[in-house]
Amino acid sequence: MNDSMKDFNGVHIEGHIKIHDPDSGEILINKRNAIHYENMSISLAESIGNNGDGFIYQMAFGNGGTNVDPTGIITYLTPNSTGTNASLYNQTYVKVIDDNSVNNLDPFRNKIETRHVSGTNYTDVLVSCLLDYSEPEGQDAFDNSQITDGTFIFDELGLVSYDANGEGRLLTHVIFHPVQKSLNRLIQVDYTVRIQSLTGFNEE
Repeated sequence: MNDSMKDFNGVHIEGHIKIHDPDSGEILINKRNAIHYENMSISLAESIGNNGDGFIYQMAFGNGGTNVDPTGIITYLTPNSTGTNASLYNQTYVKVIDDNSVNNLDPFRNKIETRHVSGTNYTDVLVSCLLDYSEPEGQDAFDNSQITDGTFIFDELGLVSYDANGEGRLLTHVIFHPVQKSLNRLIQVDYTVRIQSLTGFNEE
């Protein structure tokens, strides 16, 4: 190899969510999300360094990602993707989705999988989270609320890493139009994080 050729590489991460009702088949949200690259880099280092922290642990839900004016026009806030202490605008519910954790009460429907096709330079992390009929506690009976900022009218969510001190970092953040979770509906979140290795050579 020519000494003037230097190997360079990097990692590109992108995320996508689909929120739907698995009973009716209705798709409520289908969009990409923002990656918090600083926190993600810390988590990747902690994970491959085998220090017991950093892996995806929870999915957080909130209702502070939008403003809806009296005419129904929605203003979307910018996802929080900078600063190690970043969080949702207003977190109102959180669920453990690490299926290896004793705190996950339904690991068959709330779980994390990795998928890789041999010969490709990317691997997908698939996160599944189901909000069952009975959760969250205190929700309305029907999805017909006349307000848009109720506790369980979600318009933002994110993946949060594990931390032994209970201070997990926000890894991703997505903001969407308000979706009400109520007793009469299931809500399934399918969250895909693709980690792709970028490699090549640079001639100087």
